Amino acid sequence: QVRLVESGGGLVQPGKSLRLSCELSGSVFTLNAMGWYRQAPASGRELVATINSGGGINYADSVKGRFTISRGNTLNTVYLQMNSLKPEDTAVYFCNARYYSLTRVVSDAWGQGTQVTVSS
Repeated sequence: QVRLVESGGGLVQPGKSLRLSCELSGSVFTLNAMGWYRQAPASGRELVATINSGGGINYADSVKGRFTISRGNTLNTVYLQMNSLKPEDTAVYFCNARYYSLTRVVSDAWGQGTQVTVSS
């Protein structure tokens, strides 16, 4: 069973930084991409950043220049460095992995979410 475990959320003042981590456990055939999404109260889930197996990266316009997504050496870990945080970045952040399962089925896994609150 594929699991994603996130860490690193918390309360931070505007302008400060946080780093989120996500580690995938379990067996997959291939890991296609990992990424971060967020959901603010009374809002839908939105893409923050993704990184694919080839290293290609995609960011939401709202975080470009402030957030950086990267992978760990083992490739089953993804990080989100968030700098110059704004109150509008307040949300629950979810880690996502898209992969081919051992039975060659395209699948998505989601973490449990970690709260990020930006407030003075």
